[in-house]
Amino acid sequence: MNYEQTIQYLYTQLPMFTRDGASAFKKDLTNTLELCKRLSNPQHKFKSIHVGGTNGKGSTSHMLAAILQTAGYKTGLYTSPHLKDFRERIRINGQMISEQTVIDFVEDHRANFDEIAPSFFEMTVALAFDVFAKEKVDIAVIEVGLGGRLDSTNVISPLLSVITNIGWDHMNMLGDTLQLIAGEKAGIIKPGVPVIIGEQQPEVANVFIDKAAQANSSIQFASEEWDVKQIKGERQKAKGSVRESLDIKIKHKDSILKTYDLELDLTGSYQLKNVKTVLSAVNELRGQGFVITDEHLETALRRVKTLTGLHGRWEILSQNPLTICDTGHNPDGVEEVMKNIASVKYNHLHMVIGMVNDKDTGKVLPLLPKDATYYFCKPDIPRGLSAESMKAQAQAHGLIGEAYLSVKEALLSAQKNAANDDLVFVGGSTFVVAEVV
Repeated sequence: MNYEQTIQYLYTQLPMFTRDGASAFKKDLTNTLELCKRLSNPQHKFKSIHVGGTNGKGSTSHMLAAILQTAGYKTGLYTSPHLKDFRERIRINGQMISEQTVIDFVEDHRANFDEIAPSFFEMTVALAFDVFAKEKVDIAVIEVGLGGRLDSTNVISPLLSVITNIGWDHMNMLGDTLQLIAGEKAGIIKPGVPVIIGEQQPEVANVFIDKAAQANSSIQFASEEWDVKQIKGERQKAKGSVRESLDIKIKHKDSILKTYDLELDLTGSYQLKNVKTVLSAVNELRGQGFVITDEHLETALRRVKTLTGLHGRWEILSQNPLTICDTGHNPDGVEEVMKNIASVKYNHLHMVIGMVNDKDTGKVLPLLPKDATYYFCKPDIPRGLSAESMKAQAQAHGLIGEAYLSVKEALLSAQKNAANDDLVFVGGSTFVVAEVV
């Protein structure tokens, strides 16, 4: 098979979550473990950091990878889903793996795939681990796909586990309470492996504290260790002064409080939450012997998109009219998007919105502004919610607009209707953003 045929095989041979939803979610790690066994267990041949959570795990993973590669470490990065190219999921020092690597892996292991019948995600995780082992990376940052406890990535033995936060998402698979969702996310905590929790959320903190205690793992809450003293947003960058709290000073027996004056090329204000998590993770890695200077850290955070290829996080698509996209799609993510929209000066807001059909629109739609003009669209995947259905559900919440045949048609209409001092926003789903970046 050539590359396109190989990708089509991966997409269509077996269910994939991004296309089919819950039917592709496997309830155990049997297939992943068996596939890795036949690959000589590559997941045990490189050091790793495991990153989970509801929101921010992708950005956090990319920031950590950018810092590690800037510090001179050969760094693997596994994330999902991709926006444009399947190979975005697997990078080494920011570079996507080659098309031939994908072709060879599928060709070499077709017999195993036919016998084991792994899911798309299980095959992709196995490919990532195989590549990282063969390329002898110094460390790999591995982002959880869905949940944690039963996620295919949860066969690694990391140096550090990171969980950004807990919010409402994938309730049909992870549970219908925040405590149940947190329990699934906490499943990546391994015996004796330090864990960093990004946000201290009172309703779920004990889930993590109890799990860490059972695993005899140290636990830190990054939000308690750092204070953001200043936030200054600009169109192409964000600036913030992040200072150690007294708690971290006492822990590290420092005589002065550490302050970072950071400039980020990831401009969403929510990235400063992620930065706290990243800083706590870097401190832990330093304690484990990694040589990461403040200059490495500050340089990397200025160039995350360049270093790792990250897109779709409060990303400016064009200037006249100002058009911005963001992948935030669950209630917490949308709330952060609305905070960012509120920080922009504009005359009128045009919202290009699409969602997938297994999301709880009843939790998201009430968060959207009623005084905007809406352009409803369906992301081009089977799970996509039809534009007409989206329009009808939105109207029930007082959101007025028209339905369009495609994401691109909706965006073109919004940009045509918008004045130069208006704002066009594109989002609601990662798969909507994938069609415009």
